[in-house]
Amino acid sequence: MSTEQLLRTPLTDLVGVRHPVVQTGMGWVAGPRLVSATANAGGLGILASATMTYEELEKAIVEVKSRTDQPFGVNLRADAADAPARCELLIKHGVKVASFALAPKPELIAKLKENDIVVIPSVGLPKHAKKVASWGADAVMIQGGEGGGHTGATPTTLLLPSVLDAVDIPVIAAGGFFDGRGLAAALSYGAAGIGMGTRFLLTADSAVPQAVKELYLGYGLDGTVVTAKVDGMPHRMLRTPFVEEIEETSAVRRLAPTVKRTLEFKKMSGMSWMQLAKDGREMKKNQGRTLAQMTLAANTPMMLKAGLVEGDTNAGVLASGQVVGILDDLPTCEQLVDRVVTQAAAELARAHSYLV
Repeated sequence: MSTEQLLRTPLTDLVGVRHPVVQTGMGWVAGPRLVSATANAGGLGILASATMTYEELEKAIVEVKSRTDQPFGVNLRADAADAPARCELLIKHGVKVASFALAPKPELIAKLKENDIVVIPSVGLPKHAKKVASWGADAVMIQGGEGGGHTGATPTTLLLPSVLDAVDIPVIAAGGFFDGRGLAAALSYGAAGIGMGTRFLLTADSAVPQAVKELYLGYGLDGTVVTAKVDGMPHRMLRTPFVEEIEETSAVRRLAPTVKRTLEFKKMSGMSWMQLAKDGREMKKNQGRTLAQMTLAANTPMMLKAGLVEGDTNAGVLASGQVVGILDDLPTCEQLVDRVVTQAAAELARAHSYLV
């Protein structure tokens, strides 16, 4: 058992975890091993389901439950054609938390809440936080521009207080967090906890190949770049030679590889062309993507898989937050969570000593 509870926040009360630390649902990275290790360390592990088929998701949920008796969550694509069916899986297996990269529909939120599942959508603007709060979301997660993967331009230090001012439900802050000082700062702002992606990717419990982890650790603070040329949306990733080549390549030259990866994604996901088309229509409706952007979107899962699963450091796209430039070790999840909460408690006590 890891460190006893040192910090009680609305997040720990809402979810039933010991520590207000969330391991975010990173595609290809947040699998059963990482999620269960986080849960056993007292944090909230989030299983990434967007890169899993329906059958793979159920298998992963069962595996997590076999590894831990602590609460955990599943990240879902609200715009996926089978989102309602996947939510039924969460209900069937008693998963504690459903997180969403996009706002789920009110009826889906209601269905989950009726079955005692905590609903935590991710939002990028105060108005989005207000909307999902009015629909019944239990909490929201924000990610500032420092974060890896799909991200916005507003830094966490501005996005967090603006969302806190907009809603009265718990807010989890992500983007730029890696230690206890960050947790203490977020709690001082008024957040209920922090979410970390890159920091959990770079742990001993992460299934990412060792060679790829070592590649990450070799980057400095200028080692990431935000590009829209991978899938048409701003995406923060390592500044690898491959990514720099993509940045310089014309749309025409990117067309053939894009079509190839679309076919690979169709085969991997088991989706029919009709399902892909339906998902595409949902993307266009909910995200305003153009046809070209929707075609590019199929790049992301396959290019991430090349690096994060297959270990191809030359051909794979490697999503990363800016914190990669500060990280220099690969702790276990237990070691990481313990030192984050211990340091946060010490920093909050130190700050309290300033009061007169």
